[in-house]
Amino acid sequence: MRNTFRGAVATAALATLATATYAADPVVVVTSFPEEMTAVIEKAFEAKYPEYDLEVLNKSTSSGVKYIKEIASNNTADLFWASAPDAFEVLKKDGLLLKAALSTAGIADAVGGYPVNDPDGFYYGFAASGYGIMWNTRYLEANKLAPAKEWSDLRKPEYFGHVGMSSPSRSGTTHLTVETVLQGEGWDKGWAEWKWIAGNFASVTERSFGVPDGVNTGNFGLGIVIDFFAYSSKAAGFPVEFAYPTVTALVPANVGIVAKAPNEAGAKAFVSYLLSEEGQETLFDPAIMRLPVNPATYAKAPEGLPNPFTDNSIGSAVKFDVDVSGARYYVVSALFDVMITYRLDDLRAAVKAVQAAEAKHAAGDNAEAKALIAEARALIEAMPVTEAESMDPQFTAVFTKVRKEQGDEIEARQAELEQKWDAMVVANYAKARELADKAAGM
Repeated sequence: MRNTFRGAVATAALATLATATYAADPVVVVTSFPEEMTAVIEKAFEAKYPEYDLEVLNKSTSSGVKYIKEIASNNTADLFWASAPDAFEVLKKDGLLLKAALSTAGIADAVGGYPVNDPDGFYYGFAASGYGIMWNTRYLEANKLAPAKEWSDLRKPEYFGHVGMSSPSRSGTTHLTVETVLQGEGWDKGWAEWKWIAGNFASVTERSFGVPDGVNTGNFGLGIVIDFFAYSSKAAGFPVEFAYPTVTALVPANVGIVAKAPNEAGAKAFVSYLLSEEGQETLFDPAIMRLPVNPATYAKAPEGLPNPFTDNSIGSAVKFDVDVSGARYYVVSALFDVMITYRLDDLRAAVKAVQAAEAKHAAGDNAEAKALIAEARALIEAMPVTEAESMDPQFTAVFTKVRKEQGDEIEARQAELEQKWDAMVVANYAKARELADKAAGM
């Protein structure tokens, strides 16, 4: 009898334990943010809402968009959480986000002149993001380099081999950075800027957080990053600094509930937590160091973190157009990879040759050499796609996928166009190098 009773008690205890273990409903989050950031917020959210278990799927922004599209017919994701508003626009236009109608009490209407929340209610801003240049102070001192604080600074010959960046096809924040310069300086001038900067690259990293890691460890001296990478690195004790170039954007980082979310209630609880005063304050954690979108929260901000609601200089030069960015999202990524990522060695060789020729003829008194250098520069800067084409719906419809690697399979028409671009840039870079070398030999 006693054994029977003990068996019944043990069975009940196991059942209770199982219920306690599995009672939490998973809230599945697809995010591009690094674990160092998500782990802090995950812990705080689950402490506040023990009935939910946050499950984080880490993917790059473009991979996350693709993933949500792929699972749409049998959705298993509850939230999409990333920095790039243009990626949210892509999902919104495809009907893959839920109009949640959540409270935004205390959240600013705009930051840097840009609406914090989607005006149609399909996604919410939880932090502000600026884009700029991070540098390792010890590295620059050792290499006798000055900090670069404007995009144009990174074009200078002295930075050859000292700059790191990720690709827009691998990082939504990098895509925003690239698009910001295109919008701020114009299509042709903006792409020219990126090519001359890329000519100084040490590396195109696999993911966006590979750039701050490279700067922190001194693999290269300067990196093109989203602001919080620099602020969190500095808070962790790395010898780094950060500057917002004049031509930059200040836009919200966002969170949205996926349409037909399996755990809609948990997803709404998570978004509401992020927008709450308590959730906004978690952004000041040294592992995160993001800019909240609740202005009152800055009363508790750590020293050195800028307040975009009192410092109007950040992002004031560019009013980022998310519709333009979203319309040509895949085209811009494809162009960057074809012209820069996959032909980086060719581009670096051409840029280095032009730098050498310009140094040789700095006085500018050799007209023939000057003409050869100008022709070489024009070849490097030449674009296979016009701005009008980049905004043509029939043209952009061809581009349906971003590649992580050069050999990834894409649609036949997209592959055909990219091959034509590639042939053009390979020939141009080779000819530019030839002309620059000829000028340098004069």
